[in-house]
Amino acid sequence: MKRKRSNVILVGMMGAGKTTVGRILARRLKRAFHDSDHEVEARCGVSVPVIFEIEGEAGFRAREAQLLAELCALEGVVLATGGGAVLDAGNRRRLAASGTVVYLHGRPADLWQRVRHDRNRPLLATADPRARLGELYAVRDPLYREIADVVLDTGRQSVQALARDLLARLEESCRLSA
Repeated sequence: MKRKRSNVILVGMMGAGKTTVGRILARRLKRAFHDSDHEVEARCGVSVPVIFEIEGEAGFRAREAQLLAELCALEGVVLATGGGAVLDAGNRRRLAASGTVVYLHGRPADLWQRVRHDRNRPLLATADPRARLGELYAVRDPLYREIADVVLDTGRQSVQALARDLLARLEESCRLSA
């Protein structure tokens, strides 16, 4: 079996803390940090909601897949993915082969508390965003688990505590390579 590369890849629902925990983890590991949503925005020059408005979800997902192919080719990075990156089977294969995949798992009720005031969530721009979040969770949770090497429940702990717990789990399982 081919050895996994040294990347740490964070997957999970919106509001799980992928970006915040990823930045902390990258600093502690002295690694470069990449956030796929932020990099898509930087390349396009507009926000994710604007991309959704102009190109639809399919257009955004195509851009995301292209960017993930590039980011997964890097070595020794911490990568926070967009919540829907796992919807594409090719992305799942690429992510799983590119490093240690960490699923930051949050219960829908906790995630809702974190994202309910965020207007930059185009998939929640519906009549019942809380129900929509639950629907997204039902579809995505099995996909995150399918590729996860580590599942970390985000609960209500601070992002600093989450990052500490994750670093300990990664070191304990000897999953980090130099």
